Amino acid sequence: MRFMMIVKATQETEAGQPPSQELVDAMLKYNEELVKAGVLVAAEGLHPTSNAIRISYPEPGGKPKVMDGPFTEAKEVIAGFTLIEVKSREEAIEWAMRMPDPYGDGKGEIELRQVFEAPEIFMDPESLAKEEHLRETVTRRKKP
Repeated sequence: MRFMMIVKATQETEAGQPPSQELVDAMLKYNEELVKAGVLVAAEGLHPTSNAIRISYPEPGGKPKVMDGPFTEAKEVIAGFTLIEVKSREEAIEWAMRMPDPYGDGKGEIELRQVFEAPEIFMDPESLAKEEHLRETVTRRKKP
Protein backbone atom coordinates (compact mmCIF):
# COMPACT_ATOMS: atom_id res chain seq x y z
CA MET A 1 0.00 0.00 0.00
CA ARG A 2 1.28 3.42 -0.90
CA PHE A 3 0.46 6.55 1.06
CA MET A 4 1.30 10.15 0.40
CA MET A 5 2.02 12.48 3.30
CA ILE A 6 1.07 15.89 1.95
CA VAL A 7 2.62 18.89 3.70
CA LYS A 8 0.31 21.89 3.53
CA ALA A 9 1.78 25.26 2.60
CA THR A 10 1.97 28.32 4.84
CA GLN A 11 2.44 32.00 4.09
CA GLU A 12 6.16 31.46 4.73
CA THR A 13 6.54 28.62 2.23
CA GLU A 14 4.51 30.57 -0.32
CA ALA A 15 6.93 33.49 0.22
CA GLY A 16 9.79 31.12 -0.67
CA GLN A 17 11.37 31.15 2.78
CA PRO A 18 13.71 28.19 3.16
CA PRO A 19 13.42 25.94 6.22
CA SER A 20 15.78 26.42 9.16
CA GLN A 21 18.89 24.24 9.34
CA GLU A 22 17.40 22.62 12.46
CA LEU A 23 14.33 21.59 10.48
CA VAL A 24 16.44 20.40 7.53
CA ASP A 25 18.43 18.22 9.94
CA ALA A 26 15.25 16.80 11.50
CA MET A 27 13.77 15.99 8.08
CA LEU A 28 17.01 14.34 6.92
CA LYS A 29 17.02 12.17 10.05
CA TYR A 30 13.39 11.23 9.47
CA ASN A 31 14.04 10.42 5.80
CA GLU A 32 17.03 8.26 6.83
CA GLU A 33 14.69 6.29 9.11
CA LEU A 34 12.25 5.82 6.23
CA VAL A 35 15.08 4.61 3.97
CA LYS A 36 16.45 2.20 6.61
CA ALA A 37 12.94 0.77 7.06
CA GLY A 38 12.66 0.33 3.28
CA VAL A 39 9.42 2.31 2.98
CA LEU A 40 10.50 5.58 1.32
CA VAL A 41 9.48 5.98 -2.33
CA ALA A 42 9.99 9.75 -2.69
CA ALA A 43 10.24 12.90 -0.59
CA GLU A 44 10.22 16.32 -2.20
CA GLY A 45 9.55 19.96 -1.42
CA LEU A 46 7.77 22.13 -3.96
CA HIS A 47 8.45 25.65 -5.16
CA PRO A 48 5.86 28.27 -4.13
CA THR A 49 2.80 28.75 -6.32
CA SER A 50 4.30 31.99 -7.63
CA ASN A 51 6.19 29.62 -9.96
CA ALA A 52 3.21 27.31 -10.53
CA ILE A 53 0.82 26.78 -13.37
CA ARG A 54 -2.74 25.58 -12.87
CA ILE A 55 -4.58 23.88 -15.72
CA SER A 56 -8.35 23.67 -15.50
CA TYR A 57 -11.04 22.19 -17.70
CA PRO A 58 -13.91 24.71 -17.57
CA GLU A 59 -16.03 23.04 -20.27
CA PRO A 60 -16.57 19.32 -20.82
CA GLY A 61 -14.63 18.37 -23.96
CA GLY A 62 -13.37 21.95 -24.25
CA LYS A 63 -9.88 23.34 -24.38
CA PRO A 64 -7.94 23.39 -21.08
CA LYS A 65 -7.35 26.79 -19.49
CA VAL A 66 -3.87 27.75 -18.23
CA MET A 67 -3.48 30.07 -15.23
CA ASP A 68 -0.18 31.25 -13.76
CA GLY A 69 0.33 31.41 -9.99
CA PRO A 70 0.49 32.57 -7.35
CA PHE A 71 -2.66 31.04 -5.92
CA THR A 72 -4.24 32.80 -2.98
CA GLU A 73 -5.25 30.21 -0.38
CA ALA A 74 -1.99 28.92 1.12
CA LYS A 75 -3.87 26.41 3.30
CA GLU A 76 -5.18 24.74 0.13
CA VAL A 77 -1.71 24.50 -1.44
CA ILE A 78 0.87 21.74 -1.12
CA ALA A 79 4.40 22.65 -0.01
CA GLY A 80 5.85 19.16 -0.27
CA PHE A 81 5.18 15.45 -0.01
CA THR A 82 6.59 12.15 1.13
CA LEU A 83 5.49 8.96 -0.61
CA ILE A 84 5.83 5.72 1.35
CA GLU A 85 5.01 2.08 0.67
CA VAL A 86 3.86 0.21 3.75
CA LYS A 87 1.88 -2.88 4.74
CA SER A 88 -1.12 -1.18 6.33
CA ARG A 89 -2.98 2.05 6.99
CA GLU A 90 -1.91 1.82 10.62
CA GLU A 91 1.76 1.66 9.63
CA ALA A 92 1.28 4.73 7.40
CA ILE A 93 -0.27 6.61 10.31
CA GLU A 94 2.64 5.59 12.57
CA TRP A 95 5.16 6.99 10.06
CA ALA A 96 3.15 10.17 9.57
CA MET A 97 3.01 10.70 13.34
CA ARG A 98 6.83 10.48 13.46
CA MET A 99 7.34 13.20 10.84
CA PRO A 100 8.77 16.35 12.39
CA ASP A 101 6.53 19.43 12.46
CA PRO A 102 7.07 20.62 8.86
CA TYR A 103 7.74 24.17 9.99
CA GLY A 104 8.86 23.67 13.58
CA ASP A 105 6.49 26.36 14.84
CA GLY A 106 3.21 24.56 15.45
CA LYS A 107 1.75 25.62 12.07
CA GLY A 108 2.54 22.34 10.34
CA GLU A 109 -0.21 20.25 8.85
CA ILE A 110 0.13 16.89 7.12
CA GLU A 111 -2.59 15.19 5.13
CA LEU A 112 -2.22 11.41 4.74
CA ARG A 113 -3.80 9.93 1.61
CA GLN A 114 -3.73 6.39 0.25
CA VAL A 115 -2.65 6.11 -3.38
CA PHE A 116 -4.89 4.12 -5.69
CA GLU A 117 -3.29 0.95 -7.00
CA ALA A 118 -3.81 0.15 -10.68
CA PRO A 119 -6.30 -2.73 -10.13
CA GLU A 120 -8.55 -0.34 -8.17
CA ILE A 121 -8.86 1.99 -11.17
CA PHE A 122 -8.42 -0.17 -14.27
CA MET A 123 -11.20 -2.77 -14.19
CA ASP A 124 -10.76 -3.72 -17.85
CA PRO A 125 -7.97 -6.37 -18.14
CA GLU A 126 -6.56 -4.75 -21.29
CA SER A 127 -6.34 -1.32 -19.67
CA LEU A 128 -4.78 -2.84 -16.53
CA ALA A 129 -2.16 -4.65 -18.64
CA LYS A 130 -1.28 -1.40 -20.46
CA GLU A 131 -0.94 0.47 -17.16
CA GLU A 132 1.26 -2.25 -15.65
CA HIS A 133 3.44 -2.20 -18.79
CA LEU A 134 3.84 1.59 -18.48
CA ARG A 135 4.83 1.27 -14.80
CA GLU A 136 7.38 -1.46 -15.63
CA THR A 137 8.84 0.76 -18.37
CA VAL A 138 9.25 3.65 -15.94
CA THR A 139 10.88 1.37 -13.34
CA ARG A 140 13.34 -0.01 -15.93
CA ARG A 141 14.31 3.51 -17.04
CA LYS A 142 15.17 4.50 -13.46
CA LYS A 143 17.68 1.67 -13.05
CA PRO A 144 21.28 2.50 -14.07
